[in-house]
Amino acid sequence: MAKAEKHVPCEREQHFLSGVINAKYDRQIITGIKKFLDGNAPQDMHDFYSRDELDAILALEGTDRDVLARMPVKITRHYFELAKTSAAIQTLVKASPKETFDLDGAEDPGKQLSFSPVEGLIHKYELGLIYVASTCSAHCRFCYREELIARKEIEREDGTMAPKGLAQISEIVAYVKEHNRLVAQNGGRHPESGREKLREILLSGGDPLVLGNKNIAQWLGALAEAGIESLRIGTKELAFFPERFDGSFFDMLDRFHETYPNVDLRMMVHFSHPDEFLRKDPNGNYMQAEGGGLEWIPVTQAAVAGLARRSWINIENQSPIIKGINNDPDALRIMQRELKRNNVENHYFFCGRDIVGHRAFNVPIEEAWHVLSESQKGLSGVEAHARLSITHYKGKTEVAAVTNTPMHGVPGGENGVVIFKLLRSAADAPDRAKVTIVGRNPEAIWFSGYDDRVIFDEAELYAMYGIGPGALEAAQ
Repeated sequence: MAKAEKHVPCEREQHFLSGVINAKYDRQIITGIKKFLDGNAPQDMHDFYSRDELDAILALEGTDRDVLARMPVKITRHYFELAKTSAAIQTLVKASPKETFDLDGAEDPGKQLSFSPVEGLIHKYELGLIYVASTCSAHCRFCYREELIARKEIEREDGTMAPKGLAQISEIVAYVKEHNRLVAQNGGRHPESGREKLREILLSGGDPLVLGNKNIAQWLGALAEAGIESLRIGTKELAFFPERFDGSFFDMLDRFHETYPNVDLRMMVHFSHPDEFLRKDPNGNYMQAEGGGLEWIPVTQAAVAGLARRSWINIENQSPIIKGINNDPDALRIMQRELKRNNVENHYFFCGRDIVGHRAFNVPIEEAWHVLSESQKGLSGVEAHARLSITHYKGKTEVAAVTNTPMHGVPGGENGVVIFKLLRSAADAPDRAKVTIVGRNPEAIWFSGYDDRVIFDEAELYAMYGIGPGALEAAQ
């Protein structure tokens, strides 16, 4: 598709944008490790890294195991204050040499560039994902987008090497309009891909909320005018810097809803541990709230309440289950219960993605399933909506079941089985809801851990190994 001309807002967009105000925010961000090394970090942050920790990280600088080249260090003052009393949060945000002990992993997880018709757009599923920012207020060490955040060169479909670029409004709008025009002309399906109308877009990155209100509003208005019916904003700012959800931001959202009342807005938030939003007493215990539940950090609860008061905004939380952070049923149970009490839905938990260095972070798939299953004991049905997902190159796949007893008469099922179900299949979703059954391997942290024990592969997750959907019947 030819490069689009600069986007010019229509009259309705201009009216919406004219009332949007950018506010100033003091996140007090520390970027990089050297400020901790040379003493230029604020005095109370000097001990965040020990001398031994700093020396171990710096000893790898410039080598093929350079920790900071894999993922730059970044933390806000707010998140530092939480980390002082939370081992989980420290693990989430502190760099460590363990990240590069084994650099196995995909440079382009999920093969996203295979589904990128326009720079900065991933159109793999029924919705489109756009990169609108290449950083966040702080950096999770296990970041699924480490290749974007670290600006790594990725091999493109044509064999060239370049970092992933950000989306441009004019190009995305042109793509949406042209895709939907072809769908409408062809009776509701795209003539080549078979896709339906592109009606939903996720603003992602990086974190869209590092951008100013005006920039976010430009995206919202342009996409609404292009015919997008549902807009998502993916953000971890509620954990990193909840002050971002201030009056000017809510005013912008209100103006958008007044201007485009039929466009859904969904906040896809990323809480990974209850320490990110709950208050603790001097002994490190969560505090009971008057009237029930637990006490939240006031600024975080105010931000969530501001979103929840707007009935036209849906709030959904999703998080990976990561070693040393939240592979704890009690922590996940508390998190799911408290989020639902405060009008945040529990959407997905993820097994770690196959990013470069994923072996330092990923919990074994079967352990993650058991952790989530244990965490949901004692939760009500509405509190326990979250499913466990793992992103295969074919699509988002649910870890649907792990059996603890043998499957008698099934070759390969002597120690029990794992059942994968394809939740979202690429393009027009031809394989959605198909399943794959593999023999258990408690050490497996990725699909490859089951390469030698595939029993039944209706979803063709292992098609590259020549195992077809009738393998179970053939074995019997």
